[in-house]
Amino acid sequence: MESIYTVLITAITVLGSTSAWRFYEKKMDKKKENELDFKYDCRARIDKLELLLSQSSLEKEELRKTILDLSTKLAALVAKVEIMEKKKR
Repeated sequence: MESIYTVLITAITVLGSTSAWRFYEKKMDKKKENELDFKYDCRARIDKLELLLSQSSLEKEELRKTILDLSTKLAALVAKVEIMEKKKR
């Protein structure tokens, strides 16, 4: 009778440990999958931010050229106004 209990306890332990192992294995696989998803998401965000940074750099350069052009034109207009005011006097 005692050997039957030993066999039953051993069988329950073996089955329980196998189920536990499968559970933890699935849990670890899910964790790895989540980490990979996070990694890919971060990579996609980084690529998008790099593209936006590149675009904004180009826009900034265009705006700088426009400001320089407008400043030059403004200086010319100011000079013309000063000349016209001197002639008016």
